[in-house]
Amino acid sequence: MPSGGDKDNGRGPSTGSGASTITSPILSNNGLELARHVKAIVARGLRKRYGSVTALDGIDLEVEAGEFFGLFGPNGAGKTTLLRILTGQLAPTGGTARVLGIDPAKSALRVKAAIGIVPEVESPPSYLTAAEYLYFVGRVREVPKLQEAIDRWLAFFDLGGTRGTICRDLSKGTRQKLMLAAAFLHGPDLLFLDEPFINLDPIYQRRLKDYLIEYSAAGHTVFMCSHLLEIAERLCDRVAVIDGGRVIAQGSVAEVRREEKDLESAFLRLVGERR
Repeated sequence: MPSGGDKDNGRGPSTGSGASTITSPILSNNGLELARHVKAIVARGLRKRYGSVTALDGIDLEVEAGEFFGLFGPNGAGKTTLLRILTGQLAPTGGTARVLGIDPAKSALRVKAAIGIVPEVESPPSYLTAAEYLYFVGRVREVPKLQEAIDRWLAFFDLGGTRGTICRDLSKGTRQKLMLAAAFLHGPDLLFLDEPFINLDPIYQRRLKDYLIEYSAAGHTVFMCSHLLEIAERLCDRVAVIDGGRVIAQGSVAEVRREEKDLESAFLRLVGERR
């Protein structure tokens, strides 16, 4: 797995008496062998304009297979627009992108089939129960041994007691856990996570963090957008800071942090210099 500078600084799963145990195996069911031989993500000169507004202004990024990559920026910097282009939800105005070797602008369904996505603001359908939603996702994604997978992720997030509850009656935190379970259900080789820790209490933040560490260590790739820089600093191999639709810094955590005491301080310096 690529070196991440400070990766051993608190990166390993917790082993103390209060730590959660990772009980869900790391699986890969999509069968996309291409992911083992190409870069997970490549963006070249990506641009996106909405009328007179430029959301992305020439983004260049590369993410190696097996990396835990973090993308950070202030509100309105272009993070969600970039994620939507990479996941085939939005066409760029210019430039090119490849995700697991696939062009998301031309083959959006192939990209969506191969990845897991947790959007920042999306919620499961209000008229389905928690178990029905996972069943629907599993059927669409042709998950083998689907009921076992559903039971495994309901147990992992302690959702067994709400499996028969319709989603509109679930709390924000429970809906977030359900969206995470749906993204993990088919064992993708690449996860796109937009603020995955939002609405989770410290118990499930720790459980999710420990799972993502094991997932990444098993050779899978994570692309995460987050404002929680303290957590991100402990997880990421490499990071990029985006502002005004442009990448203003990228590299290992140590390279981006430079002389600053932590990633948050480096972020404030980098963004503050442009204000």
